[in-house]
Amino acid sequence: MAFEDRTLECLACGAEFTFSSGEQEFFQERGLANDPVRCPSCRAARRRTRAGVGGNVRQMHAVVCAECGVDTEVPFEPKLGTPVYCSDCFAVAGSK
Repeated sequence: MAFEDRTLECLACGAEFTFSSGEQEFFQERGLANDPVRCPSCRAARRRTRAGVGGNVRQMHAVVCAECGVDTEVPFEPKLGTPVYCSDCFAVAGSK
């Protein structure tokens, strides 16, 4: 099947970008049925954001370790009444 370059509009920024015949062939080889909806630069920015790079810093929550009482931070919001441990106590509890 012969592919021809096509011009698509980016869903994120609205810019036009070329979906080349080579890219279309690559998509077909991988079994990808849908055309890309983002331009290459928006796709790269999305990958960086999802990987935690580029200013997308994980929010940390201050807690007191239920085992040793040390102040620490965790990357999730603790539920009321559920014990939360510092990384050292968590590692010890996990090895038991």
